[in-house]
Amino acid sequence: MTGKVALVTGAARGIGLATTKLFLEDGWRVAMVDCDGAELEAAAGTLEGVVALTHDVSEPEQVRAIVAGALAAFGRIDALVNNAGVADFGPIEETDFARWRRVMATNLDGVFLLSQEATPALKESRGALVNIGSISGLRASTLRVAYRTSKAAVIHLTKQQAAELGEYGIRANCVCPGPVRTKLAMAVHTQDIIDAYHDAIPLNRYGSEREIAEVVVFLCSERASYVTGQIIAADGGFESTGVGLPALRKG
Repeated sequence: MTGKVALVTGAARGIGLATTKLFLEDGWRVAMVDCDGAELEAAAGTLEGVVALTHDVSEPEQVRAIVAGALAAFGRIDALVNNAGVADFGPIEETDFARWRRVMATNLDGVFLLSQEATPALKESRGALVNIGSISGLRASTLRVAYRTSKAAVIHLTKQQAAELGEYGIRANCVCPGPVRTKLAMAVHTQDIIDAYHDAIPLNRYGSEREIAEVVVFLCSERASYVTGQIIAADGGFESTGVGLPALRKG
């Protein structure tokens, strides 16, 4: 064990769970956070060196409980991975304010609130912040105005964090996954969309949850000790090739 502790949100499944497992492989302990208590307990029950904290990152009181719970369990926080997020797809004119706020509350407010609450602990450890953005924050597309705007805001928030917290030795970076073969993605992507992504991505494939986790854990490690304020697209080259997928514009 390294003695280091990571706090990972959205840890019950997908990229968050893959990141948790990779931290454990590298000898870290992990405070796993998710609002889905049953799924979180099921995932945590198969792992050693973790504590499961069922909370909603969009609620300030619950955010305080998250950090307090992690510190009570492990006594320190060396890395915060803000991975929790929700998606909502639909035309701009059908995105009412309630839908907009639901996305922003988790994807943006949650990152701000938890980062702020964890800052004192990260100052003590001279730790790392990694926010999970998306290529959706780097490029525009139809049918996802709230999601893409929230991720663009997370990208800029990361730069603000790097600029302000660097003097305390805290590094802040943002990982922007491209299309990843998660259960959720495979459930909602039609074959036309899958084929279009394969054609548009220079590596001609979706990424894996583990591949995203590798970038996240690297950024939290001492190997990235001089890396901060960076926006890293782990996307198979997708962001470099232009905009627009006809299959996604069919609505």
